[in-house]
Amino acid sequence: MAVPTRFATPAFTAPASGADKDRTVQQTDMDALVSRCSAVSMGYLSDPFAELFLDTLTAKDRRYPLINRGTYVRTTALDKLVESFLSQPSKSMKQIVSLGAGSDTRFFRFASNRAIPFVYHEFDFPRVTIRKIQAIQKHTELSSLLSRFRNVESATEFSDTNLQIDVMSGSLHSSHYHIHPIDLRTLKPGTSLPTGIDPTLPTLFISECCLIYLLPSEADDIFRWITTSFGQAPETGSNSVGIVLYEPIGGDDSFGKVMIRNLSQRGIVLRTLQRYSTLERQMERMRVLGFKSGMGACDVNYIHDNWIDAEERERIDKLELLDEREEWVLLAKHYCIAWGWLENGSPFDDADCLAFRQWSDIPLQQS
Repeated sequence: MAVPTRFATPAFTAPASGADKDRTVQQTDMDALVSRCSAVSMGYLSDPFAELFLDTLTAKDRRYPLINRGTYVRTTALDKLVESFLSQPSKSMKQIVSLGAGSDTRFFRFASNRAIPFVYHEFDFPRVTIRKIQAIQKHTELSSLLSRFRNVESATEFSDTNLQIDVMSGSLHSSHYHIHPIDLRTLKPGTSLPTGIDPTLPTLFISECCLIYLLPSEADDIFRWITTSFGQAPETGSNSVGIVLYEPIGGDDSFGKVMIRNLSQRGIVLRTLQRYSTLERQMERMRVLGFKSGMGACDVNYIHDNWIDAEERERIDKLELLDEREEWVLLAKHYCIAWGWLENGSPFDDADCLAFRQWSDIPLQQS
């Protein structure tokens, strides 16, 4: 979540070059990582892998309670949607593609406590993927999950002999986990698929505060690349593809304007915010750009109150004194989770096209 007004980083001159602007956006990944480590240390989340991606120059700062709570809700909501996708019966492997994955630990968290019924791909700038691969090589807690996998149901392990790492280019390929050094702005309809990606598998795309930094036309092209490359039913079966986003919304009210100004002082521009500034616009975006089978959107405040059960809310309330409740509500209403999916084929013929059916039962926020 963005830094609130009174916790804002001091302003500095926005960088002029495209490369510097890219680096500024990449730095937001370190901000999110520090926030995740803070939420873990305070007991909001369980994530034994987060600190392993911190470099020696990054301080393990403790975040303010409303930032910790925002990190918790963001992670919990996305995990709920991912788990729903993975839990659906399928005749084939499931596939997840994380756009602008940065230091995200979702693959390692899911791979460490369940069987491996999925292939996980991450896209990001080479500068970011190189750093991530170096951390994986440094820590056996991470690298061991690439070389050996445990089937939880049968309590057996098997070795992965397909591990290939090229640190210089920032690429990693294994049987179940791939890191791709890719500038997302190159993804357009007709772009060839990266190594190891199978467009016939049920596929979920994840974007956590990633597409918001692209030009609207660039972000829309990625949507079209997804729905044209993955959502078309092959001649001999059916297919399904979905996407889940975590993004800022709002911006027209006084709180939103201050939020935008604080970020712009750090050189960060939310390029798609004006076009997709409401929950309704986020859902219309899904429909227009190809996710026509279903869509939804909720702000973080609604998710906190309606997706998380009362017992769990009581637990996190006891972790820290949150004396900025009005500010929490304002901040949480300026971020959302949005999702959409496209299914081809008949559900009576192929279970794979039901990969997102549980998303239809998710509580939706009323306007």
